[in-house]
Amino acid sequence: MVVVGSLNMDLVARAPRLPKPGETLAGHAFAQVPGGKGGNQAVAAARLGARVAMLGCVGGDANGAILRRGLEAESIDCAALGTSASAPTGVALIIVDDASQNAIVIVAGSNAEVTPETVARHEALLATADVIVCQLETPPDAVRAALAAGRRLRKTTILNPAPAASALPDDWFPLIDYLIPNELEAATLAGIGIATPDDARRAAAALRQKGARNVIVTLGSQGVYALLEGGEGEHLRAPAVKAIDTTAAGDTFIGGFAAELARGSAVSAAIAFGQRAAALAVTREGAQPSIPQRSEISA
Repeated sequence: MVVVGSLNMDLVARAPRLPKPGETLAGHAFAQVPGGKGGNQAVAAARLGARVAMLGCVGGDANGAILRRGLEAESIDCAALGTSASAPTGVALIIVDDASQNAIVIVAGSNAEVTPETVARHEALLATADVIVCQLETPPDAVRAALAAGRRLRKTTILNPAPAASALPDDWFPLIDYLIPNELEAATLAGIGIATPDDARRAAAALRQKGARNVIVTLGSQGVYALLEGGEGEHLRAPAVKAIDTTAAGDTFIGGFAAELARGSAVSAAIAFGQRAAALAVTREGAQPSIPQRSEISA
C-alpha cells in the first residue's frame, strides 16, 4: 500500500487539563516523537502486516532526518519521500490531559510542498499498490490528485478526512472507496451534529448519498459506525480498555484496517482488526511509539 500524506515531529506536553484561552498551566511531562497522520498511518500499516511506501515531504533539517530514519527502520519504502530545500519539517504541538484527551496545533512546513505534480511523478509507485491511503494534512489539490489516480488505476482508495475544517467538494466523494472520519469530522462533512451512534448513522448515510462507496465513522470509546456498500449499517462497539493517551488511536485503526484490506481480508474482519489495534494503542503513551506490532493483536 502507499500512504500519501504528512510527516510531523510531535512536541507533546502532558498537563492536568487542557488550558483555557489566555491561561498558562504547569505541565508534568514532555516528549518529542515522530508523528503526522501520514507517517502514523504508514507505521501502523507496516507494523500490522502491510508492505508500505510513503509519499510525502520532510525538511532538510534534523527533524526530517529523524522522521526518514524512523520510517526506514520500519521497512517503509521512502523513495517517494522528498526533502524540501527551504521549508522546515512539519510540527504538531500536542497537549494531553489527565483524562487522555488532547488538543493539537499543526504547522505544515514541508508538508505543504506535496503537490499534484508530486503525485504525478510517482504514479508508477501508485500503480504497484493495492490500497492508497490519504488524509488532509497535505494540500487538498494533492490529496484529490492521489484519489483520482487511485480511481483511474483501479486501486482501493481510503480517505481519512482529518483535519476537516469544511465540507469536501462534491467531486471528491466518487473517488473514495472508504471514507473514515471521526465524529467531529463526520459532523463537519455531513452538517449533522454527532453525539450518539444513531447520529453517526445519519451522518454516514448523508456521506454515502454524496458518493463515497463506504463510510466508517470512528466514535472513540463508543466504537465505529460502518455503512458499507450493499449493507444496512452497523454499530460495532470498541474493546473495553483503560485509555492513557488517545493521540494515535484513529491512525492506528486506519493503518490496521488498510493493512488487512491489502492482505485480502473481508471488510468486517479488517474493521475488527483495526479496532483491536487501536484499543491497544490507547493504553500506551505517544503517537508512533504507541502503535502495536501485528503479533500483539489478539485473534
